[in-house]
Amino acid sequence: MRRRRSWILLALFLAIPAAATAQQPVRARDGLVVSQNETASRVGAAVLKEGGSAIDAAIATAFALAVTHPTAGNIGGGGFIVFRPASGAAEAYDFRETAPRRASPTMFLEDGKYSERLHHDSHLSVGVPGTVAGLHLAWSEHGKLPWKRLVEPAIALARDGFTVTDGLARSLRGILPDMKAYPASVAQFSKNGVPYEPGETLRQPDLARTLQRIAERGPAGFYEGETAALIEKEMAANGGLIDREDLKAYRPRKRVPVRGTYRGFEIISMPPISSGGVALIQQLNVLEGYDLKSLGFRSAASIHLIAEAMRRAYADRARYLGDPDFNPGMPVSRLISKEYAAELRRSISAERASVSSPTRFDWPAESDETTHLSVVDGDRNAVALTYTLEYGYGSRIVVPGAGFLLNNEMGDFNAGPGLTTADGLIGTEPNLARPRKRMLSSMTPTIVARDGKLFMVTGSPGGRTIINTVLHTILNVIDYGMGAQEAVDAPRFHHQWLPDRITYERWGISPDTAALLQAKGHRLNSIRSQGVAEVIVVNQAENLLEGGVDRRAPDGGAAGVDKRR
Repeated sequence: MRRRRSWILLALFLAIPAAATAQQPVRARDGLVVSQNETASRVGAAVLKEGGSAIDAAIATAFALAVTHPTAGNIGGGGFIVFRPASGAAEAYDFRETAPRRASPTMFLEDGKYSERLHHDSHLSVGVPGTVAGLHLAWSEHGKLPWKRLVEPAIALARDGFTVTDGLARSLRGILPDMKAYPASVAQFSKNGVPYEPGETLRQPDLARTLQRIAERGPAGFYEGETAALIEKEMAANGGLIDREDLKAYRPRKRVPVRGTYRGFEIISMPPISSGGVALIQQLNVLEGYDLKSLGFRSAASIHLIAEAMRRAYADRARYLGDPDFNPGMPVSRLISKEYAAELRRSISAERASVSSPTRFDWPAESDETTHLSVVDGDRNAVALTYTLEYGYGSRIVVPGAGFLLNNEMGDFNAGPGLTTADGLIGTEPNLARPRKRMLSSMTPTIVARDGKLFMVTGSPGGRTIINTVLHTILNVIDYGMGAQEAVDAPRFHHQWLPDRITYERWGISPDTAALLQAKGHRLNSIRSQGVAEVIVVNQAENLLEGGVDRRAPDGGAAGVDKRR
């Protein structure tokens, strides 16, 4: 009977229309889900069609991504939700991972020297996961459908399998060499060490059983009992710090979103422990003082000013931001104020680039594998959810017998006291590892409103580039008048204070523009692509939702609901 019900659920979401092309936005009237996996988006849309809330759909999509998008979808990581009901009373859910109780600021030093291996590629790099607890808290306050109903599609996908796409096959083939030290990981994501081919079926029975425990017991099915015992066993055998006491003690947090305005639009985003909302609003405040549209899209003048705003926001990020429970004096109100933005603008020269220094935060006169999903329901309640394992496939460690990947989020703590370098290593105090502390994040789930009505939902994976990718989507829509898909497709660039350079998508800046930027003193570095964005824009004139699907990464998709069809 259970298997029959699962197939009924799968048939329901497979009937949901999804994006056929990235050239045009997906349009829907009564709900829309955009994520990095088309199958997961259809799962969420099926929940909306069944009468579920935007929160319900986001949770179901997130659990499905833990199966179909293992590079970042997860139950072994953490993240954030920004939720805006149609009434406008927005809330934020913080389910960021925490450091184990035995963590310390110097835990990534080996013989007194910084060890990248300990920081990013060991069992010490695993933080206490927050995803399951965070999703459950949001559901307990805003869910309509039973919790079990939201997990069941993911159980069916894990148990019965799903078809491996070209993109997933390439991804798994590339990651298998990094998994060779972990037999459970190789077993989970290969056929006895042989990579999966496109069109084959990937089944994950251990993950299905773990998800079943979560469906039946909620967070207790993860943080206690069999799953917790399996995590503890893996940690104890390999020098990790997490034990059942750490797991049982984990709690997600309700936070008050940070708010700003930009050219008459309300910006609602994630507060610390995410740095995303603060940095985003700070940048928008600075840029509000310039007429970007008249300067021209991707002109040297506009790129220069935007990069200078980015530079200052990332320097302030390093100087001030961290876990608010450990840094009660963070000047958040000042950082997102219009007055502070005016001070920063006065420090920006239109003709010359500033110079970043590891020792200077005053100005003269994160891997990039995260995943985001955006959801809007028929009542125009909106969810921006970003969660992650840190690196692609996190630590690469699958918990034997449990079937899920562990994060390596401890790598988001600063390397060690005083270790800030020009190459981008950061050692400032606010984000050093301490017991139970949350590590600083760049995740920037963001909702934009205008005149009290929902206007836009946006977010991105991409490590430290997340903030700036979200910035681009907002500027593209508000300043340059782009639609959802056009805003997603447009080229991006990034500056993060250190290293002191602009990285840009190689197709997005012309040689002449590059020469003009270099003449201003900017160092440039071209890359293939930056981040992935999942954007929904409300077309008020037609009362339609428009979703932009980012093809910089494979397998993304949008799925909509139109009850009149």
